[in-house]
Amino acid sequence: MPKVVFITGGSSGIGKAIGEYLQQKNCIVYGTSRTPEKYVTSSKFSLLKMEVTDTVSIKESIQKIIEKEGCIDVVINNAGVGITGPMEETPISEMRNAFETNYFGPINLINTVLPQLRKQGSGMVINITSIAGYMGLPYRGIYSATKAALEITTEAYSMELRQFGIKMVNVAPGEFATNIAASRYHAPVLDDSPYRKEYGETLSIMNKHVDSGDNPLKMAEAIYKIMESKNTKIHYKVGASLQKFSIALKRVLPDKIYEGMLLKHYNLK
Repeated sequence: MPKVVFITGGSSGIGKAIGEYLQQKNCIVYGTSRTPEKYVTSSKFSLLKMEVTDTVSIKESIQKIIEKEGCIDVVINNAGVGITGPMEETPISEMRNAFETNYFGPINLINTVLPQLRKQGSGMVINITSIAGYMGLPYRGIYSATKAALEITTEAYSMELRQFGIKMVNVAPGEFATNIAASRYHAPVLDDSPYRKEYGETLSIMNKHVDSGDNPLKMAEAIYKIMESKNTKIHYKVGASLQKFSIALKRVLPDKIYEGMLLKHYNLK
């Protein structure tokens, strides 16, 4: 039987790549978008109108899939927003928005779909986090914090859901070539800011990293492999070897040495 897969944020980037790849693997794919009407001709799988911060739209989307397919086998929490800026100068309202979308959004979806998965006695939830969630990055601290929070929360969910036959895992991507740099919130580079020079230069480096990132197809292949695995792990990392190695280094290096490596990576003093 083909697996029924529900992906948030399926209109572009990693979500779109995952959806198209899984459809080629004979999965029944439903994605979501806040404006699905824009992608009627370009999307190769069904897109439902949904906002992860709106529990009503989440319930409606889940109900539509259940009514049509009878079940949901895999839920992929992919929708998210980027955010950059000095911690001191990033508006609290934008910090809250990032957490509402990247952290509370997935929890909204998980808690709404769990009764159905429990009824089925099976199911898998895959949370797309980030390698950035394993470290506090300069001028990207809030984004790192939202992903770190979801990583840790997934561990708790995983233990609580074992009794129901439901699996939950994290997949942390490194830099991938998507449109996140163009769509994320950037705190403005203020002329009178003490962070003006360093933040401006770091922002340029971050955008270049995205532009030269891996093909999102690599993430799609990893997701499918996890879906087909009988013995899943809690945490997966997908990206360049150096990016994944940076996580291992943090576990063994003294804090100041690791901090110095990050500063050098971003050309900071």
